[in-house]
Amino acid sequence: MMITTAVDQTLFTERLDTPLGTLVLMTGEDDRVRALDWSDYEPRMDRLLRLHHGHQGAAPRERARPSAARRALEAYFEGVLDAIDAVTTRTNGTPFQERVWAALRHIPAGRTLSYSQLADAIGQPRAVRAVGLANGANPVGIIVPCHRVIGADGSLTGYGGGLERKRWLLAHEGAITSGLLDDPRAAGSSA
Repeated sequence: MMITTAVDQTLFTERLDTPLGTLVLMTGEDDRVRALDWSDYEPRMDRLLRLHHGHQGAAPRERARPSAARRALEAYFEGVLDAIDAVTTRTNGTPFQERVWAALRHIPAGRTLSYSQLADAIGQPRAVRAVGLANGANPVGIIVPCHRVIGADGSLTGYGGGLERKRWLLAHEGAITSGLLDDPRAAGSSA
């Protein structure tokens, strides 16, 4: 059975084994990523698909061949950190969310920003809380790197996939080194 979105596109699913667990990747016929989440958080992914794309819970189709997004994610986990930079998404958030998510894509691998720095980056320095909410509603983590946002004090604040995954992703990207992993403030803001 196929899922059709509000714009009548079939959705496809792929599962990707990573060092952090299985990722579930949802793309449309246009090969743009609609959702990406860890398999242990599929209910959240389904909720975001419903919210942003009109997904009603029908089973998506399996891709016959790996998508460009899957190949980019495989390269990312193999150490080619910029492989995900060209992956296209279709997130269908609010205009504010889309601005936040676009700003997240400008944080280079190996760098972090605080929520207040991200609010400054979109020209709304007083919208720190709203930026945090938009960050938390990101339906395509890793590609839209919400894991690169940290607390003002350098702490590893919430991440939808769990703080251990966030810590691993930041270490993988070089934002924190293995010798500093025990101190979450060691990530610091390097942007």
